[in-house]
Amino acid sequence: MSSMLLEVPSISWMEWIAALLAAMIVGIGKAGIKGIDAIVVTILALLFGSKASTGILVPMLIVGDVFAVVYYHRHAQWKYFWQLLPWMVTGILLGVWFGKDLPENIFQLGLAAIILITVALLFWMSKRKVTRVPTHWSFGGAFGLAAGFTTMVGNLAGAFANVFFLAMQLPKNAFVGTGAWLFLFINVFKLPFHIFVWHTITRESILIDLKLFPGIVAGLGIGILLMNRIDEVVFRRLILILTAIGAVLILFR
Repeated sequence: MSSMLLEVPSISWMEWIAALLAAMIVGIGKAGIKGIDAIVVTILALLFGSKASTGILVPMLIVGDVFAVVYYHRHAQWKYFWQLLPWMVTGILLGVWFGKDLPENIFQLGLAAIILITVALLFWMSKRKVTRVPTHWSFGGAFGLAAGFTTMVGNLAGAFANVFFLAMQLPKNAFVGTGAWLFLFINVFKLPFHIFVWHTITRESILIDLKLFPGIVAGLGIGILLMNRIDEVVFRRLILILTAIGAVLILFR
């Protein structure tokens, strides 16, 4: 495992363009347009390999998280941060020890099915104008565990966090601000496991991240422009649609 990134083949300039596009999408997502992380995961996995790409992506996510915290920190609702954080940390620890041995096809099928079912439920709640939000601790616990496990195994926690925050009916800026703090903590927490346990973050992966940094910055700028032009209703519908598309991409990755 420690030599995994050393075995990644050189990629063509067309593939570097695709990698820069993925970096731009990371920036757009961290600026507030949620639900598109599955697209990034898919592109990087195709270019660098499934496991190696997780180590390449984590530092990219942290760069975006730092920006998002600086820009949206005032809008965080800490109640929901603490409701998810302990469960996500537990899910990450489970992912470290068990995720690497989980058959990928079973993981993808289960993840996609859960996301699609939950998104369908939220669409139904929106159509019926259901305003009651889940209050039992088990709701946050289930989504936190799933988010923690999937963020360690495939950097795909966004789908579960998105659905949880939508179910809580958070306003647009509170949605982004709370998620910014949550994922900054979670992604930094994952670093030692990628470096010392899975050995997916190495000198080679960091050099790749440095080359992709301009794409993240460009995406952050685009994302801010889009966020300033999207109202609350359109924002919620967009997140649901993008999350559902992401689940389908995971299924067929």
